Parts: sequence; structure tokens; C-alpha cells
Amino acid sequence: MPAKTKKSGVKLKLDTLTPQDYEKLSKPFVPARPVLKNCVRAFLSGGLICVIGQGVQEAFMAIFDMTSKEAASPTVAVMILLSVILTSFGVYDKMAQWAGAGTAVPVTGFANSMCSAALEHRAEGLVLGVGGNMFKLAGSVIVFGAVAAFIIGIVYLFLGVDGGAHT
Repeated sequence: MPAKTKKSGVKLKLDTLTPQDYEKLSKPFVPARPVLKNCVRAFLSGGLICVIGQGVQEAFMAIFDMTSKEAASPTVAVMILLSVILTSFGVYDKMAQWAGAGTAVPVTGFANSMCSAALEHRAEGLVLGVGGNMFKLAGSVIVFGAVAAFIIGIVYLFLGVDGGAHT
């Protein structure tokens, strides 16, 4: 089946088109990726999320007279809650479209991924839909974290390192 290209008028046989030929033909039609702009957006949005998290932690420290170590866990919980609320209203996904990877890196990105999966499959029921699909992503992350912690613990044991835990 011969086909003419608009630019050259050359007839090509589509069934004998190699991947390299296809790449040459399609290259002029592929939009350029604004790498620098995307990096700046990711940096600014990820930084803004971290600044908000720092503000939440400072608020816990000031209002509840906590140390930074004591305020860390409730800060993470608040950031996760904010991410889930924004995801539920569709705001986080719009932010992620503009910001790119900047919204995926902090813990809020992980919460967004889990919440999105839960919302997407809610029509299938709570157990099989929400529960089954929400943990597809989380399961692999949790397993990797547990295995990595175990391996690091074994290495520390053999090296005689106590991990900095002093009581």
C-alpha cells in the first residue's frame, strides 16, 4: 500500500517501513519538550509543598509546645490529609498537571496516588474496588520499604552499628 508524504511527495510502502524510517518521518511532528520549564515548575511546586509542610510543623511546635521530632508525625499526617482532600475535589490532579514531578516526590504525591486509585475504583465496592486497587501501588512501596529496612538492619548487625538509637 503506497503512501505519499506531504513534504517530499515520495511514495513509501507502509508494510516495509522500518522503525528508523518511521522515526525520521514523525520527528518533525513531535512537539518539543520544554525541559527547563518543567524542571523549574517541579522545583517550585515541590518546594512550595515542603514550605507548607514546614509551616505546619512550626505551627505544631508553637501551638502545642512540641519539639521538631514530636511535631514530625502529626505534620506528615496533616500533609497526607490535605493531599487526600485536594485529590477528592480534583484540585491536586490539576496542580500535578501544571507542576509535573514536583507534586509526586513528597509524601503528598504518594497519598494522591492511593486516593486516586481508591476514587477510580469506588464503583466496584469497598473491598474489591477501593481496598483491592488502592493498595496496588502502596503494597509494592511498603514491601520494598520493609525488605530494605530488613537488609539494612542485617548489615548494621554484622557491622556492629546500633543505628543511632540511644536510650
